[in-house]
Parts: sequence; C-alpha cells; structure tokens
Amino acid sequence: MSELITAELVDLDLSATTKDAAARSLAERMVAAHRVTDLDGFLADVAAREAQMPTGLDGGIGIPHCRSEHVNAPTLAFGRSGAGIDFGAADGPADLVFLIAAPAGADDDHLTILSGLARRLMDPEFTAALRAGTDPRAVAALIRGEEPPEEPEQEQVETGKQEQEQAETAAEAAGGTEAAESVPFRIVAVTSCPTGIAHTYMAAESLAAAGRAEGVEVTVETQGSAGFKKLDPAVVAAADAVIWAHDVEVREKARFRGKPLVDVGVKAGINRPAELIAEARRKAERGEISTATDSDKASGSGDGDGDMDGSGSGADHAHFGVRLRTYLMSGVSYMVPFVAAGGLLIALSFAIGGYEIASAKSVADHFVWGEADSWAALLNQIGSAAFGFLVPVLAGYIAYGMADRPALVPGFVGGAIALTVNAGFLGGLVAGLLAGAVVMAVQRVPVHATLRGIMPVLVIPLIASAVVGFLMFIVVGKPIASLQNALTDWLNGLSGSNAVILGVVLGLMMCFDMGGPLNKVAYAFAVGGLADPTPGSLKVMAAVMAAGMVPPLAMALATTVRRRLFTKTERENGRAAWVLGASFITEGAIPFAAADPLRVIPSVMAGGAVTGALSMAFGATLRAPHGGVFVVPLIGEPFLYLLAIAAGTLVATALVVLLKAARRTAPEAADAGADGSRVTVAA
Repeated sequence: MSELITAELVDLDLSATTKDAAARSLAERMVAAHRVTDLDGFLADVAAREAQMPTGLDGGIGIPHCRSEHVNAPTLAFGRSGAGIDFGAADGPADLVFLIAAPAGADDDHLTILSGLARRLMDPEFTAALRAGTDPRAVAALIRGEEPPEEPEQEQVETGKQEQEQAETAAEAAGGTEAAESVPFRIVAVTSCPTGIAHTYMAAESLAAAGRAEGVEVTVETQGSAGFKKLDPAVVAAADAVIWAHDVEVREKARFRGKPLVDVGVKAGINRPAELIAEARRKAERGEISTATDSDKASGSGDGDGDMDGSGSGADHAHFGVRLRTYLMSGVSYMVPFVAAGGLLIALSFAIGGYEIASAKSVADHFVWGEADSWAALLNQIGSAAFGFLVPVLAGYIAYGMADRPALVPGFVGGAIALTVNAGFLGGLVAGLLAGAVVMAVQRVPVHATLRGIMPVLVIPLIASAVVGFLMFIVVGKPIASLQNALTDWLNGLSGSNAVILGVVLGLMMCFDMGGPLNKVAYAFAVGGLADPTPGSLKVMAAVMAAGMVPPLAMALATTVRRRLFTKTERENGRAAWVLGASFITEGAIPFAAADPLRVIPSVMAGGAVTGALSMAFGATLRAPHGGVFVVPLIGEPFLYLLAIAAGTLVATALVVLLKAARRTAPEAADAGADGSRVTVAA
C-alpha cells in the first residue's frame, strides 16, 4: 500500500489566500504524485462536498475532503499557511490545511487511516508539532504516525515522564477502593457526517477526550466510511444519556429508546463537546426522555432540543425544518416509482388507443388478444391501478420517515381515507404527518416490559389507525378536500399572466437545486395533480418537465459551442448531458453547478423560468410524469412545447457562456505575467 502522505505532498509555506486556491494548490501536488488523475474533476468533487457543509474547524484547521472517482489511491496533502485561510470555522481562518482524497470505492483499511488522522487532529500536541515543523519529511512522518528518532535529552525527558506517571498510578491505586465504589456517569454517542471520513471521527475523539476530562465514561459509535460497528447492547442499556452528533441519519435509532438525548450537528460534537456532555447530564437529572429514538429514518431530534437549551438561537427551528423536509421527501421518494410506472403505462395506452381508452370496460371481462384497443385498455387499467396507490404510499412513507414501521399502517390508512373523502394529494400529506405524530405520541407512553413485544406490531398500529381515521373522516378530511378542490379550480382557471407567473416559479424551483428539495417539491406538486388530472394540472406537469430538461441541455450546448471555457471532464460530461436532458434527468447538470455554482445556477434558473413561462403561455399539457422528449406524442401543443424548451436552453447557454468568459479574462491576463509563473485567481 502506498504511503498516505509523502514529503512531496507537504507545503510548509502555502501561499494561497482562499480555500479554492488552497485546494487547487494541494491538489496539484496530488496530480504530480500520480494520486489524482483529473485535477478539475477532482476539484469539482471537493467543491461539491464543501457546498454541503464548511470544513473549517476551531483551532485553525481546515479539512477539505471528498471521495472521488478521479482519485486512484487514498491521499493526504498538507499545507501550512502564514496568513490563514477562511474555511468557515467560527474562530477564524485556518493555518493548517489537510486535503483528504479517497477513491470512490476506498476500502476500510485506507479509510481507517484517514479516520485515525481525524482523531489525532483533536490532540493539541499534534497540531503544535505541525506548526513548529520545518522539514517536510519530518512533518509527513509525523502525520503518518511515525515517531522521529529520539535524542538523548528527549530520552531523559521521557524517562522522567514515565517515572511521574508511575507515581501517579501508585497514588491512584492507593485510593482505588474509594474510586471503584463510585460509578461514573455513562454516555453513549453516535457521530456521522455526509462523507464519513473526517468529521465523524474528529467528533468521536473530541467527545471521548471531553468525557475523560470531565470524569464521564463516553463510548462512541462512529457511523462512517471506515465501517459501522454497533455499540454493545449492554453498554447502551447501562448508559445514562445519549449524544447524537450527526449530519446524516443515525442508523438503528430504536436501540436508544427511553434515554435522555442531546441531538446536534457533527460540528457541535467537535467544537463544544463539554457543553454537550453537561447538557446530557442536565437532561438525565431532569428525567427528560426523547422520542426521536423511535424512528430509524428521520434525521434530527424528536423533542426539539436539537441544540443547547436557552441558546436563544434559531437552530432548533432550522433543525425542525430539516426534519420536516426529510419526512416529506421520504414519502415523495417512495411515491415516485408508482408515478413513473403508472404514468408511463397510462401514457402508452393513450398513444395506442387514444384518450377515450380511459373509459373502456374492465379487461378482466372484455379482452381480445388480437385487438390493439384491448391491449391499450390493459395498459391503462394497470397504470390506473398503480396510480391508485399514490396518495396512500405518500402518506404511509411520510409516517414511516417519522416513526418507522409502526407508522406504516396508520399512514396507509390515512392516505386511503384521503382518497375516500376526495382530499387528494394534500390529504395524503396531512394524513402522513398526522400518522407519524400520533405514533410518536403513543411511543412516549411508558409500558410494562411484557407489552413491549406487541407494541409495534399490534398496539401502536391499532391505536394510531383508529385516531388517524377519526381525524381524517371527522375533523380534517372535508376541509382539506375543500382546499384541494379550490386549488384544482384555481389551476383550471389559470390564464394569461397568472399562468405565466406560475410557470416562472415552477421553472425556478426545478432549476435551483437540480434534484434537491425545491426541485422535488415542484415535481411532487405536479405529479400530485396527475392522480386526478384536470386541464390545469396537466399544464403544470408539462411546465415542470420542460423546465427540468433545461439545465443539462444548456450545459451540453455550452460545452459544444464554447469548448475552451470548460475542462476536459466537463466536456465529457457535456456529451452525456444531451441524453440526460432529453430524458428529463435534471441531475445531469449537477457536476457543472458544483464546479462553478455562482455562474451555472443563476444561468439555468433563468432558462428554466423562461421555459416554464412559455410552456404555460402556450397551453402545453402532459399526461406522463416522466420521459422527456420520448413522450412528445403525448404532449398537447408539442411543437410549441419543444420551442419553449429550446428558448430556455438558449437563454441559459448564453448566460453561462457570458459569465464564464468574463471570469476567464482575469486568469488569462495573470498567466501572461513576465515571470512566467502560474497565478490562480479565485473568482
């Protein structure tokens, strides 16, 4: 196995002044060492990871990192900056910068090495040695964990330390009986981050170190890329409190049921572990029990205490917003396959037998093998059966995202009732949230140990289904149905400027995050209307799909007409983006947005807004939830629809080319300097 870091990967005089320039400078060393195969492709992956969460840590440390297909061996490059570089840490710029590169399929051994470095960064002596080092070879050895040869004086110092430690051990042994009688406060913790390479293990080490300083026994489970080894059930059972420091979902949350919980982001575990431990002790003393552990899927705290009590910040509210988005996206993600399969079958049936095929008799009683209309009716009725599950599946998996398997039954029941009372898509959303909330409330009730085995399979589904059914039938069902009807009437009555404005909004949402939450909200709004299609809902579906095709098509066109503005990797991605855009896969533009968000995202948003507005203005309709240009025969006003897509693509292409060309002028002028040196200008 090649060494993780060598002297050639150490820069003790890093001259970069921005995090982008620092990443590029260190990445160039990786390329020279043949560890990275494509500089710009790798930097795009680094930028995408940085966009998820800043990688600056308190104590003057920056750890940009990613997993990338452009890395052929796990590699670490280190740079030391005299001026400091802003990586988003609360205490200011970083002078120690570690660029961590892991292959997309890195094995556990390599990732364990990276996690070991992350833990060592929590050691003040280690960081002090890095700041004092003058020889790149010695610094590389230090980072690898290799001890330099000891000088005689150092040996004497070590001998003195050993003698002191022996004396301290003897003193501790003298009072060992008394110490053994006192049981320490016990905490179990889980740490995780999106990449699972650095923050996960740094938070674990930080919490463990703070526990040792406070006399608290802290046992940490790291759910990172180097593996996931569950805590011993006996350790969990004996724990007095739980700390979650995570930015992705904690796995198997039910293990921690009934424990006081502190639920925060992973950086809080790194930066303020002592506060988290103190908060865990306070919650245990007050006897607070969190219900968040009853869900294996939803991210975040179930009791609203996502941050420290009395902080006065808006963190708790933001955390709730993240959790709510997670719940809704859980339902939408499970619903989309039903939408795609059912919608495409219905669309295909219309292509074969015309729109009147929807009123055909049941194929179970009337099917003729040799008739095209019979096959069209069969496809239509299969697709309609799939569509019949949309609202129940949406509601069931929103509830599942909130409270795990016990919430599935009341969620599906609530969704089915939403269809019965004509509450539609909105009714499904409300039913799912109600079911999840009811189950979480029931799970708060303490029960005898003999009943715990039947709670999730009998008691909770029974009680929650009855409560949700009552609420949907008697309390909220009809008001939601009225709201759904009002929304349908509004969509059907849209014309002129109102329709254009809606098209602009939907286009902006589809192109802002390209597959992210806003994109999914707009798409879910459109496909929800297909469950009970009306002229207005069909126009919305057409506008949403058209706008979603613009970002990849625009990037494909831009890489074709102005190749020199893009890297080799981007040009290759551009060829693939033609197919992705034509197939309505908006995510095909993500590599471009990650590499240059300030120019790409506004450009494609403008193009998407133009396309959405034109599609609504032209009155184009669409009965299929997916398919791109391959379902053009099923589109109302197909030529005008394609014109709207082309117009938006041209607008987005023109803007991104203009913005990138303007950026390119400064670096080109700098590269032409008299000294012939390479100058990087971060735009």
